Amino acid sequence: MNFSLRRAWAILVKEFLQMRRDRLTLGMVVGVPLMQLFLFGFAINLNPKDLPAAVAISDPGPFARSIVAALSNSSYFKIVEQTNDPVHARRLLQEGKVVFVVEIPPNFSRDIVRGQRPDLLIEADATDPAAGSYALAAFNQLAATALRDDLVGPLAGRAQGPPPFNSVSHLLYNPESNTQYNIVPGLLAIILTMTMVLMTCLALTRERERGTYENLIAMPATPLEIMIGKIAPNIAVGAVQSVIILLMARFAFHVPMIGSLGLLAGALAIYVIANLAVGYTFSTIAQSQLQAMQMTTFFLLPAILLSGFAFPFMGMPVWAQWIGEVLPATHFLRIIRGVLLKDNGFAESWPDIWPLLLFTVTMGSIALLRFRRTLD
Repeated sequence: MNFSLRRAWAILVKEFLQMRRDRLTLGMVVGVPLMQLFLFGFAINLNPKDLPAAVAISDPGPFARSIVAALSNSSYFKIVEQTNDPVHARRLLQEGKVVFVVEIPPNFSRDIVRGQRPDLLIEADATDPAAGSYALAAFNQLAATALRDDLVGPLAGRAQGPPPFNSVSHLLYNPESNTQYNIVPGLLAIILTMTMVLMTCLALTRERERGTYENLIAMPATPLEIMIGKIAPNIAVGAVQSVIILLMARFAFHVPMIGSLGLLAGALAIYVIANLAVGYTFSTIAQSQLQAMQMTTFFLLPAILLSGFAFPFMGMPVWAQWIGEVLPATHFLRIIRGVLLKDNGFAESWPDIWPLLLFTVTMGSIALLRFRRTLD
């Protein structure tokens, strides 16, 4: 048969018509590039500023007030709490409520007046080494400028000499700033998101394309029973993946595991079920396996970019952090890094466990409401 431009044109027109009628696919084709541009252009920031910090003041006075003012005026620090209890300040650091703790020690003012150059300590949460590197550099520069207006009168000669105090930095939970300690646990969250959502997003669409969906809905089973039967086998798959990744993290990358593995296992179970619920919800919406996979991509991109896995979470604008707080990956990243690196217990992990539970229940409810008992 000879080539016919007319037949080729007819097929071309047919494909365009099908593409126009497939609104979900067309929306993905347009939406995914726009989302990438929007997120990379506005949400991603490799030089995070306004990072939350607490100040533990054991020697209140004009010098302490000047240091707090200098920190506040810096674009890198946002003072969220001042206290006279260093233990409380470190508790905030362990719970992830602040990224830095600045400690003004006892007799700080007296030692400056005597010319003894006391130490000004800053403790940083180094579970994400990239998040605070610029802020620590800015803190080290404060020694030369923070007390410039206070060194007057008898102390005026000190203003021209070396800085009146020493800036001392302590990196907690990852003192060597090993990026593997941050990336490898995070990979567990991303891999589980990718595989769990992908596996269950095809649960119902595969039945439709194979022509077996009618048999499924004809079974004397409720939508909840069907959903449990579809996602339950994948929980075992997620468990196997988790064990493999954690063993590799421990013995290949030497990631410390100082917290409770039982607590981590419980959080893992909730996280796996949450992602399976997302995939199953996609399968109730999509009309084909291609659409389901496209929706998975649309969910995976924010999970990588807005969860704190690839970029510092605190460096994103507020609106992007709000979106990130909805994603299960954001909360699981905090849990796994806190358990493995900080020895966090249930009390420290609960603020991120309950959002995972709420997300799981919400997505499961949506899936049950979207489940159709007809072929249309």
